[in-house]
This record gives sequence, C-alpha cells and structure tokens, in this order.
Amino acid sequence: MKKIVVGLLVFILLLAAVVLSVGYYYLRGATPALPPLQLFIHGQILTMDNSNRVVSAMAVRGERIEALGSNDEILALRQAGTVVYDLKGKTLLPGFIDAHGHFPGTGLSAVGSDLSSPPLGAVRSISDIQQYLAEAAKTGKDEDWLFGFGYDDSLLLEKRHPNRHDLDAVSTTRPIYLMHSSGHLAVVNTAGLRRAGINAETSDPEGGVIVREDNSTQPSGLLLEHATDLVAAQAMDFSGLDFLAMVDAARDQYLAAGVTTIQSGGVDSRLLNGLYWLSKLQRIPQRVLVWPLADKVEAELNSGALSLDDFQSDTFAASAIKIIVDGSIQGYTAFLSEPYYQQQTGSTDPAYRGFSRYKQDELNAQVKNLHCKNYQLALHGNGDAAIDMVLTAIEYAQQACPRADARPILVHGQMARADQITRMKQQGITPSFFSAHTYFWGDRHRDQFLGPERGARISPLAEAVAEDLRFTVHLDSPVVPMDMARLLWTSVTRQTRSGEVLGADQRINTLQALRAVTIDAAWQSFKEQDIGSLEVGKFADLVLLDRSPLASEDNLLNFKVDQVWIAGRCYFQRGRNECDVISNESR
Repeated sequence: MKKIVVGLLVFILLLAAVVLSVGYYYLRGATPALPPLQLFIHGQILTMDNSNRVVSAMAVRGERIEALGSNDEILALRQAGTVVYDLKGKTLLPGFIDAHGHFPGTGLSAVGSDLSSPPLGAVRSISDIQQYLAEAAKTGKDEDWLFGFGYDDSLLLEKRHPNRHDLDAVSTTRPIYLMHSSGHLAVVNTAGLRRAGINAETSDPEGGVIVREDNSTQPSGLLLEHATDLVAAQAMDFSGLDFLAMVDAARDQYLAAGVTTIQSGGVDSRLLNGLYWLSKLQRIPQRVLVWPLADKVEAELNSGALSLDDFQSDTFAASAIKIIVDGSIQGYTAFLSEPYYQQQTGSTDPAYRGFSRYKQDELNAQVKNLHCKNYQLALHGNGDAAIDMVLTAIEYAQQACPRADARPILVHGQMARADQITRMKQQGITPSFFSAHTYFWGDRHRDQFLGPERGARISPLAEAVAEDLRFTVHLDSPVVPMDMARLLWTSVTRQTRSGEVLGADQRINTLQALRAVTIDAAWQSFKEQDIGSLEVGKFADLVLLDRSPLASEDNLLNFKVDQVWIAGRCYFQRGRNECDVISNESR
C-alpha cells in the first residue's frame, strides 16, 4: 500500500512538472539571436544626445552601444563573426518610448467590438453600434458580457451618447458595457445595470456621476468617471487567454510602430503582476513602465502587502503612482476654470465646467502621503482647474517632504495656462502632453468644447520650450491608435482633421518632437542613463526608418518602421516574420 501511495505521489509530481513545463514554454516569448558585434554604417544616425549629434556609423557589442563615429572608424572594429548593416542612407534613432498609454489596451479588438468612428473605424450612428453589438451577440453565452469600446458621442449622427434603451434593443437579458473613446465614461444596458446593482436608489459615488433619465431618478445607462468603477471590474473581467490575446496583439502593434519601451498607466495589482510575469517570460520583449493606480494599490502599499521594489529590472519598472484628478474634455468631465464653450446636448446648466474627482484637501493628503514615501507621482489633469489642483498638491507635498529630484509628472495637461507652465518649471514637474488631440479632436475643441481662444492653446508645447521645461508627448493608446508618426506630425504641424492649423504659435520643430519620445521620455521615468539616446554604454534599443523624418512634414507623417532592435536583438522587420540583415559583410 505504501508503495502505491509513493508511486501515486511521484506520478502527481511528474504530471505537475510536465504541466508547468508546457505552460512555461507556451507563455514564453521567442528570443532572437544576439550577435556579439554589430556595425551600422552609411546611415543618418540621430543620437538624441545633448547636442543632437548626427553620425553615419555605430557599433553595438552585445546589448550595448560601444562606439559612434564615421564609417571608417566603425568598420575598423570589424572582426570575425561581425554583422554589418549597410543602412544605405536610412535613418536610425533610439527606439521610441511611449510616455503614457494603457498597454495592452490597443489589443481590445481581440476581446470586444471596436465602435470607433471615422477615420479610425466605421461607426457613424447609434444604429451602427447596435448592428456591431448584435453581430457580437451571436457568440457567447447569455450570461457573458458584451463589450464594446471606442465610441465617440460627438461623432455620432445623433450627437448624443447611447442610452440603456438603445442597448436594450440589442439584448434585454445579456449585459452590455460600452467604453467611451476617452476611457472616462461608459454606457450600460438595463441587464448590465441590474447585474451591477445600480438602480434609482443608487447614490452617485464620490468623484463620479450616474446620469439619470429626464425628470426621473432612473439611471439612463451613462456612467461618468468613478461611476464606471461600479461596473467595469465585472464587465472587463477577461479570461487569461483573452488577456494573452490582447497582449500579443498590442505587442506587435507597438513593435510595428517602433516602440521599444511601452507604458501602462493606471493598473491594479492583478494587471501589474500579469504584465510583470509576461515581461519576465519575454512574451513582451519591450521594456515595460507601469504606473499603479493610487486608488487601487495605496492601501496595499501602506500596509506593506505590496512593494514596488519587487517589480524592478532592466526591462520592467513600476515607475510612478498614478492619480486621476479629472476626466476628459471631449467627455465634458475635465475640470475647467471657465464653462465649456458649448454645453453638451441636454444640459441645462450654462455654467457647467466639469468636475474634479477630489476635493483639494483630499488630493493634498494623498499626494503628500505618497510623495513623502519617495514614490514618483503621475497626476492626470486635463482642465486648467484640475491642473491648478495638481500644482497646489505637489507644492504642499514638497513643502512637507522636500526632495531634490522627485520628477512628478502632469499627465495630459491639455489646458495648461502660461502661468501654470511657469509653475511647472519652478516645481520640477514634467508635463506629458496628449498633443495628438490637435488632430483627433482639434476642430471640436475649437468649435464645441473650448472655443477658438482656449482651443488654440491645447498642449502648449512651444510655451514649454520657451520656458526650458522638459516635456514628453504621448498618444494615450488605446484612446487613439499607436502611431508614432502621427504623434510627431501633430506636435510639429498642429493640423486638425479638417486641415486647419490649431494654435500655430504652439508648434515645435521635428527634433524637439523626437526628443519628447526618446531621451526626454526616458528622463521622465529616471531611465536616461540606460535608454533614450544613442550613446556609448547605453542599451542598443533602436528603430530604423525608411526615410528621414527631418526632411519634410510629409516624411514625418508617412515614415515606415523598417526594423526594431531591443538590447541588440532584432524583434521586428517590416514585411517579414523574422529579422535578417540588410547587408551582411561579415569577415
């Protein structure tokens, strides 16, 4: 009997080992070969160093850059087994750094219906939304949530949000959750409201609004800001396989865009752990910068149940704690100092100017608590009233616990005024501007949300340059697609979708824009010693473009990424499943 038990235990242990081994190899990503020495010659190599030096050749030994110089100087380093890339005049520069986004959000199409309007999608009306959802409802069980994302009420024919009755027309039994393109609003059908326990008696959560039907206390289905938290956790409780599908899709999209460092801002402990382990397993080859959301992790940090020191490596960092102070301008939830230019459809308050998720004393206390524990902070503020709150809270925390180089980040900073730019410089704050707004929402900022004067000031990059204030730019993906060419082009031209220029005096030049997604984006997260520029000793995170972004605005908008290297390993080559060398002159 004892032998049988021992044998059974051995079998179980062997079976567990097999399962773990299979799981490990299933989850682990491919690791390309690392040549001992790689030489890049005959190129336009933009180093993004302090002097923006341009060289024609570079040597990479193992994972790091060994030398930069002329073609002859670098070719003199060639030895047996060296891989030589003849760039043939193409542009090589540091891999792009996503200064702020929500990885793996661009992979949401793997788990839900993309309800974006042109130019990103095909949805033009609430009827179109219903058709997409009806098609999605043909699969899955009746108890499964139907999930859609990316709808923009201001681009719909009806110029309004869908309501629960619109979604009930798709299903009265299956719960439906639609996430607004801003990520700050959602619409739920009656079955979904019932599943979440939201009814006429449910009070608005602090920092959020359950929008009611006219002349009634019944929920309309529209949820603003913190009210989305009442539903989102269960509506977006994706399976492990769904999560992997999202990560794989997003990873490939970011590589194709030339992004070697990705960012996920506002994660909970579950997503933090998931991204960390997929990074360790190299399922995500890019470097990963994660901002845990204060509302989700502060209690764990205070109790010691969570330590961000456990999530630090060359390829992964929980680099800042994120605090969301207000919402989005296009969602009418950004907190402005003056009323919106045109109030949203159905509004009866001409003085409405959005709202903050916090009272000032509450924000002061939270910022002070985290700042005094030496965390870097990233505070979301879109409206100028919210930015005032952010600056006041940081000043309050710094007075309580002075730190020489805390590098707090203002996320988005859409409506930053000139006086606020000056205060940011004085307080050592790095603004990360969502400058692609000028293209995607610029016309509506001017004509609907903010008016001509305030609309022309969104993302005041030139004022930051004039103040010698270091800044970054970002796409906030999946709010807009991961398209670094579009981001750079909008920062330089400020062209809207109609072709108009919005705030010509806030334009910057191409080199300034490139620095905002390379070395200055590295600096934002205390990574400037290792990445962000091509200098001796730094990791060889590289992107090769098919044309020079410096040559023209057309080149800047339309460049294609030819190859991407991360720490010397090639992970992407356009048009191929695996990388090869452009010209191998090994000796």
